Amino acid sequence: MGSFTSVVVGTDGSASSLRAVDRAASLAKDAGATLHLVSAYAPLSQRDRERAAEELGARGYLGDGSDVAEGVLRVAADRAASAGADRVERHALPGSPVDVLIEAARDNAADLLVVGNRGLNSLSGRILGSVPQDVAHKATCDVLIVHTTD
Repeated sequence: MGSFTSVVVGTDGSASSLRAVDRAASLAKDAGATLHLVSAYAPLSQRDRERAAEELGARGYLGDGSDVAEGVLRVAADRAASAGADRVERHALPGSPVDVLIEAARDNAADLLVVGNRGLNSLSGRILGSVPQDVAHKATCDVLIVHTTD
């Protein structure tokens, strides 16, 4: 058994975030850990939900903000399985990416939180902060920032 039992990784479906998923899945496989795939989304306002129901009729539920996150998680779960992770859980959660990742790490007793480095070297990241930077400051578990950008 490895040193990690619960690994959380964030993904937004981008190529960069899927590289972080690949790395987290490999680590989870090697450690025999549960891999928690996490995707944050902005929930629709009541007005937007009503508009979606009006425009989409019976398919109005398709407009919920969690639907995109669920699709992202399906793709990430397939990648994680291809990388050998056999215990994978998916979490689509409303909120900002940083808050959602910190919450997921806490709620799933994560010993490792994995994020990609996208945003760390950008001007806006240096001025406003970035997901990897903010997660590294706020997490109460180990954080692995995977080099995922070209």
